Amino acid sequence: MVPRPVEDEESAPEHEAKKPQKQTAPQAAEDAPEPSDERPGELTAESVSDATTPADAEPAAESGDAPTGETAPADADDAPEGPAFEVSDRRASITADRDGVRFTLDDEAADFRWDEIGAVEVGVPRFGRRFTVTVHTITRRQYHVDVDAPARSALNEWTAELDEVLDAYFEEA
Repeated sequence: MVPRPVEDEESAPEHEAKKPQKQTAPQAAEDAPEPSDERPGELTAESVSDATTPADAEPAAESGDAPTGETAPADADDAPEGPAFEVSDRRASITADRDGVRFTLDDEAADFRWDEIGAVEVGVPRFGRRFTVTVHTITRRQYHVDVDAPARSALNEWTAELDEVLDAYFEEA
């Protein structure tokens, strides 16, 4: 390989990109933004709101409002009254509240209102961590979902919590 001589900008072919020239003090002064009344590094309310908040974003919550990432209920009627029960694992979930019992498994869901439930059965195995809830409807059908507990000790806690919800909402006829 033979080294090539370094070419200056004037002798370089026109198809090659020209190197940027260094700015001198008079050129830098022309390109600099105009000075303003603000001190360097000072942020104004207009610059902060324009730069960080999109036009369609909601205003930030005040310090006494709900924690970050959570929204407070808009109405007191939206907040659940009484006890509620909810457990889930990677595939299934069981929810019982004032509206009834809801089972989900993967993408499927089944809702049961309290007036259509004939009985609720809880199954806890002697060995293992599987928590089973079976809903018997008044039309003599039954539906069940299994949820794997993180620890065997959670099974007794879950049974007690579900019994509390059933005592509050379920009326045996």
